[in-house]
Amino acid sequence: MKLAAAAVVLLVAVSAAPTPAPREWQIAGRLEQGGIVLGTAPLGTTSVTVDGAAVRLTGDRRFIAGFGRDAAPTTTIVAHFADGTTSLRTVPVAKRTWQIESIPSLRQPPPDAPPDPVYDARRAVELAEISAARAGDSDDSGWEQAFAWPAHGRISGVYGSQRILGGVPKSPHLGLDVAAPPGTPVLAPADGTVRLAHGPFLLEGNLVMLDHGHGLVSAFLHLSWIDVKEGQHVVRGEELGRVGMTGRATGPHLHWALSWRTARLDPGLFVPEGGNL
Repeated sequence: MKLAAAAVVLLVAVSAAPTPAPREWQIAGRLEQGGIVLGTAPLGTTSVTVDGAAVRLTGDRRFIAGFGRDAAPTTTIVAHFADGTTSLRTVPVAKRTWQIESIPSLRQPPPDAPPDPVYDARRAVELAEISAARAGDSDDSGWEQAFAWPAHGRISGVYGSQRILGGVPKSPHLGLDVAAPPGTPVLAPADGTVRLAHGPFLLEGNLVMLDHGHGLVSAFLHLSWIDVKEGQHVVRGEELGRVGMTGRATGPHLHWALSWRTARLDPGLFVPEGGNL
């Protein structure tokens, strides 16, 4: 009888144990090529990986990740917990149709230009500097804001477009071009820290790169004038410089590029006309 009573007590104690809270995700954003995912990981998450790479978390477990122009149909997000367990989410990434222009060649292409060691050496230094600025992963919070247009004017170039010349695909356009008169102010679309602000670079001309935090970085190309300095923190709407045509440009315009780590994003998805985040 005593043994049976003990068993009853044990069963009651086990059945009264609290049920673990469900591990719930919150997933939002523009889940398409050129877009982003804005997520909140489950309670108790200690770290998050996106396709195997660790991402920065806020104190309340929020994070951002981006998808390039040719991103795969899905991305895998994993939350890791202190007890060694994980929670996995597979997020769909919608495929987009790009503006492709095929131009048949009516003549033989010119022969390749001979190597230019001076140009190549200078360009290597420039690319290294740009890559270092784009690799920012600070705790700035501009990435959480609704983005504004950095300049207003005619859209002369869209993200993802590509030309095929004589059957040879050229590099896709990985930014947004805004044609505007020289001297038009270029404004910060969101808060951030200036990581690069000088020039002229051979192709980009006078260049400003703004770190919005958590790997999201804006670049503003072909400026006629720069109003900010590296390391300066700016707020949304603050002037960064003026529209110009420095570097490789055929007319005055702003080329606005946006990246998350190495993924080149579509700025048009961040501004109100493209779907306000």
